[in-house]
Amino acid sequence: MPGPCTPSPDAGHPETTPPSTTSSTPTPKGTTSGTAEATTPPKRPNAAAGSSLAAGEAFLGYYVDLLNYSYTTGDPQPFLAESDKGCLGCQGLADYVRKINAKNGGLQGDYKDQLMDVKEIYRGSSGRLGGSASVKTGTYQERATPGSSPIPQAASTGTMEFTLAASAGNWVMYEMQIDE
Repeated sequence: MPGPCTPSPDAGHPETTPPSTTSSTPTPKGTTSGTAEATTPPKRPNAAAGSSLAAGEAFLGYYVDLLNYSYTTGDPQPFLAESDKGCLGCQGLADYVRKINAKNGGLQGDYKDQLMDVKEIYRGSSGRLGGSASVKTGTYQERATPGSSPIPQAASTGTMEFTLAASAGNWVMYEMQIDE
């Protein structure tokens, strides 16, 4: 999902203007049809570069864009490249999108996630960022295997609990869990 995520009042960063709405995501916000083929993964926006709280918050929007690219294409490499090697939640999602994705007919409808807001973001004593964000998904159908009956999935809003770690001067996903 592209774009703007509303700065969290809890973030404690001095920026008062919303992040840029420029995004390299192949589909505009709100357009989540599983029929559009994404040809290239989104690029890290400038707002998500660095190791500030604001960069961490912008990174979450970028990471959701990478997840959506993977849901469409079945290629988890772009979001895995922005994840810590030990991130179990990331590995679980990678296994899922390799098997079930829009490219192979496993996802149809409004399956892409939208980052609604970052509820909380803070720097822990280890230097990592932690917090939670609200993520919304529309109504879609999922097929566990080609030719199997579609399983309807209702629109839902969940909470992404996350920990970000610094790597090469930028944030990467250290661990995450999405609870619906």
